[in-house]
Amino acid sequence: MSATLAAGAGTRTWWVLGVVVAAQFMFVVDAFIVNVAVPSIRADLQAGSGAVQGVIALYQIAYAALVITGGRLGDIHGRKRIFVIGLIGFTVASLLCGVAPTIETLVLARIAQGASAALMSPQVLATIHTLFTGPDRARAFGVFGIALGLGGGAGFLLGGWLITLDLAGTGWRMIFLVNGPIGLAIAIAAWRLMPDTRPQRGLRLDVAGATLLFLALTLLVGPVLVGQDAGWPWQLLPVVALGLGLLAAFLRHERRVARDGGLPLIELDLLRDPVFRRGLVAACCLFGGNISFYLLVTLFLQAGLRASPLQSGLCMVPLALAFVVASRRGAAQVALHGVSALVRGCMVQLAGLAALALVVSLLPAPPLPLLALVLAVFGAGQGLVMAPLFGAILGGVRHAHAGAGAGILTTAQQVANGAGVAVLGAVYGVAGGVGGDRTAMLVGIVLVAEAVIATAAALWLMRRAGTSG
Repeated sequence: MSATLAAGAGTRTWWVLGVVVAAQFMFVVDAFIVNVAVPSIRADLQAGSGAVQGVIALYQIAYAALVITGGRLGDIHGRKRIFVIGLIGFTVASLLCGVAPTIETLVLARIAQGASAALMSPQVLATIHTLFTGPDRARAFGVFGIALGLGGGAGFLLGGWLITLDLAGTGWRMIFLVNGPIGLAIAIAAWRLMPDTRPQRGLRLDVAGATLLFLALTLLVGPVLVGQDAGWPWQLLPVVALGLGLLAAFLRHERRVARDGGLPLIELDLLRDPVFRRGLVAACCLFGGNISFYLLVTLFLQAGLRASPLQSGLCMVPLALAFVVASRRGAAQVALHGVSALVRGCMVQLAGLAALALVVSLLPAPPLPLLALVLAVFGAGQGLVMAPLFGAILGGVRHAHAGAGAGILTTAQQVANGAGVAVLGAVYGVAGGVGGDRTAMLVGIVLVAEAVIATAAALWLMRRAGTSG
């Protein structure tokens, strides 16, 4: 990294930000867009519910299990090289998804998508962390937050629109095929604009640690994601126990590698840092409750109110726009007031959830415009917290370990995503069977509110541990 780039955010630096954020936007869109297409995929490929669940679950597992490895590879071999390799892999895998003749082929292509995203995504956070300093870094993370917010809303809206449009009879396949030209354009821009980071020569990837982590997270996250579809059989418990055992073995292995002077996959000093550790807890609570909230709303709109995929996507647009506006303000507020600003953002989320619960409980069939307005309040609170949180957690990480820190944070985020979606989906199914969709929605709102409260508590503890708040 040149001193010029590190010292000031010039025009080229902001172009680099645009490139890496564009790739992150494509990844976020792809994570949400599949949910809208599930009924069409099941019908077209004549797949069972378990196989269709694998389209979503195995993508998340591959990503969560390999993202730390992707972050460390960026530290070892250079972030530009690993970012472009991951982006090209993601683009090719997207095209394979779009032409998949069977559900089994689609599942395998989705696994390749998740693995490629695990190479690409950590480089985005690490690049922002190392290219920008001071107020520029806060603004850059705000732009990153805009990508997260727009990606979620755009995924729902674009998925419903493309399926309804049915270009050239492609149906659901177009949600994947559209990534082809977009991914190629971003890859070319990244190769030309991104600075070359100096590889840490003489270092090698901890292959044994990467293997242990992959197996541990697969065994831990897999049962959570597929348990509902399988009826939560008792046989999942030994699988989870084995995953916990492998996770403990992974941590022992990392300590041994560090003690022997090698390069561990995880910087154990990061986990000893109380600010970073409590920040991880806050991130898990935030994403466990917030991302599953999209599933909750989608189920209520389509199953409870009989809204079409396109109508559901349109209803989410105000939430996404409010997220974008609040993300810009949230970054500035954190720069001024520290972590206290994030806690206030959680309070805005709770206000939105309370208003949503009131509307759902009082109106048997709430009109979509009213729901969209209430959802926008929650989206504003989400924007005040989500993007600035990344900067607050990574702010104390040394540049040399930025990739590893980003990888740990992103893994925590993705594991929380999968666990939150699985738990809330299961609760919605049980509560809906007992009291209908309105009851299920209200129970889900309570669970999301508890996750937001837990996030605020973890942020308060993080502030006490020595953040700038």
